[in-house]
Amino acid sequence: MNAMNAMNAMKLMKAAAVARITWRQQLAYKTDFLMRSSFLLLILFVFVQLWGAAYQGDTTRVINGYTLKQIIWYLVFTEAITMAVPALCGLIENEVKSGDIAIRLIRPFSYVGYHYSSYLAEAIFRFFIHLAIGSIIAWTFAGPPSFGVGWAGLFALTLGAITIAFLLNMIVALCAFWVEETRGMEFVLHKLQFTVGGMLLPLDLMPEWLQRICAWMPFQAMLYFPARTAVNYGEASLLQQFGIQAAWIVVLAAAVMFMYRRGVAKLHVNGG
Repeated sequence: MNAMNAMNAMKLMKAAAVARITWRQQLAYKTDFLMRSSFLLLILFVFVQLWGAAYQGDTTRVINGYTLKQIIWYLVFTEAITMAVPALCGLIENEVKSGDIAIRLIRPFSYVGYHYSSYLAEAIFRFFIHLAIGSIIAWTFAGPPSFGVGWAGLFALTLGAITIAFLLNMIVALCAFWVEETRGMEFVLHKLQFTVGGMLLPLDLMPEWLQRICAWMPFQAMLYFPARTAVNYGEASLLQQFGIQAAWIVVLAAAVMFMYRRGVAKLHVNGG
């Protein structure tokens, strides 16, 4: 038991070290931050104008349970999560093409675990930065947030959301073991997140038949759950959403490990 505890402690220390390195790297690229932040402000400004026209500027109007203020803040939360997600597919694709993956595989740290630690640290860092920047637009055009415990729901569900985003992106990225280019599949994945994931608008505003389809997909657990809980806390059971996130994490993690083992075996057989 003591040996197992020591091994677990060592794994946590390695993950923490990877996270610290990732944070330092992010702080080193201030220009990149400024460019992403400017892009986020532009996107949100456009969306604010579009939704303002849809609501005809009426801040008291309610459409399917959402006021204009709630919609604007909802977009801030989904954009903050979306733009927090690092580009994983290109990274792993380049590792496979260049042969650097051989070095990664022999390191005393799980390949998937290493990328998850780096991904999680970068995503959390970016999330809070983009949340702060997006809040400037929302506060200016819709007023201060008044969601109470909705904030707790947002932060509680965001970790699971980022984990699901990692697993979905890792599944696509691991396809690099079999195909040379994964950018096309990554493009499709992102578009599914934007639409059936609820980034552009809450799933409540979609046709009922589409809502039923979305309910069986993992994308809602990545974007819709945290943002909807933040602006409409109590609309759905928080425990139920945690349960759905946990179920998808188990299923997607199993898919990742299956693909990883098959991919590594393929590399060994081909002498990669």
